[in-house]
Amino acid sequence: MKKRKDIFWLILLRLIIVTALAVSAVIINQFSTSTFLPLTLFYYVIIVTYVLSFGYLLLYYWGRYQTFQVCLQIFFDLLLITAFVYVSGGLRGSFYFLYIFGIIAASFVLSKRAAYLTAAFSGVLFGVLVNGMHLGFLPYFGVDQPTELSPGTVINNIFISWSMFFIVAFLVNYMKERLRNTAEKLCLAERELEIKKRLALAGEFSAHLAHEIRNPLAAISGSVQVLKGELELENEQKELMDNIVEQSGRISHSIEQFLSLVSPDKKTFSDVRFASVIEETLLLLEDSGELNGNFQVEGNFKASNISYFGNINQFKQIFWNLIRNSIRSTPEGGTVTIDIDQDPRGEVLLKIAYTGDHLKDEERKKLIEPILSSEFQSGKGIGMAVVRRIVDDYNGKIQVRPDHEKGTEIVISLPRSQKRSDSRMRL
Repeated sequence: MKKRKDIFWLILLRLIIVTALAVSAVIINQFSTSTFLPLTLFYYVIIVTYVLSFGYLLLYYWGRYQTFQVCLQIFFDLLLITAFVYVSGGLRGSFYFLYIFGIIAASFVLSKRAAYLTAAFSGVLFGVLVNGMHLGFLPYFGVDQPTELSPGTVINNIFISWSMFFIVAFLVNYMKERLRNTAEKLCLAERELEIKKRLALAGEFSAHLAHEIRNPLAAISGSVQVLKGELELENEQKELMDNIVEQSGRISHSIEQFLSLVSPDKKTFSDVRFASVIEETLLLLEDSGELNGNFQVEGNFKASNISYFGNINQFKQIFWNLIRNSIRSTPEGGTVTIDIDQDPRGEVLLKIAYTGDHLKDEERKKLIEPILSSEFQSGKGIGMAVVRRIVDDYNGKIQVRPDHEKGTEIVISLPRSQKRSDSRMRL
């Protein structure tokens, strides 16, 4: 679809350029007392260009072989430009600058390689034309056009033209690459902005949720516990009440996770040793029964001494959500690999990989987005959105990428930590 749009613009710009040349020729014919080129043949060349453009439009609406269409258009453009240069007197004229438009079109519509090939073909056509006219193989079109030029002047002009063609190809390719990178960065910034908006939406929703549910839920849980202590209940009734209290605590925990997305309260910072936090998290998961004998935990985290200046509760949340989600995504069991690395710049890399579901590209992108995130096999949650919020607080980055051996790998990169004199700060 993009190339089809580019073809249309290529045809339109060609018509604009040719029309501008035609208007210039008419003005020269009306107001100039001398003729710098044969205008009659010049008009014929312009008419041929219009006819070819009409044919290009028919091919455009046909909609097939788009790459071939572009190559065909550029080929005939170069031939017509060579005709313009010949009519205007070769080196004596000034139309060989039109070759530049063919090079630009090849770069933007086709590829960088096509731009260099077009520059080379332009140089060959121009060189053959100029040498042929200089050596007498091609007669000058007008009787007043021949001008005595030394071989050195001819070679020098050809060399300058060739150099100009390839320099233009290089500069256009460079500019195209810069524009492409800028467009990608803008798209990424737009995506980040959308995520921030969703985080704000999650915050508003969590505030209403906390107000409407948490207080009544606490009252229900407290009432059940009081009744359990005052009434003589059978074992089955006690189990039902225990279940009410347990489920109430579970819902309250979910609400707290929502609040953690948008409640940047003051947190105490200190040196956090990742290995200790991970081992504590694994022990909690083992006690809860979620991390059982069906899972194997590997990685270099036990031998790692890497620490980070931050809030230990936040990192507990990170590892709890990531490891727990990894386990939930592989209910039949598997391997969870946890590695902690540090690059020469001091950036800390936290890597958690699991042999579970192989997510598609779009699913990986949505995995760390709020509301629509955490689409593991067990259902939808907000754990990954909580992780994303914490990582953003530390100006870090989080990536979800495929691993052919391990399944899916989540990589968190944290910038070099700097201890602060103030042990308490607001994130």
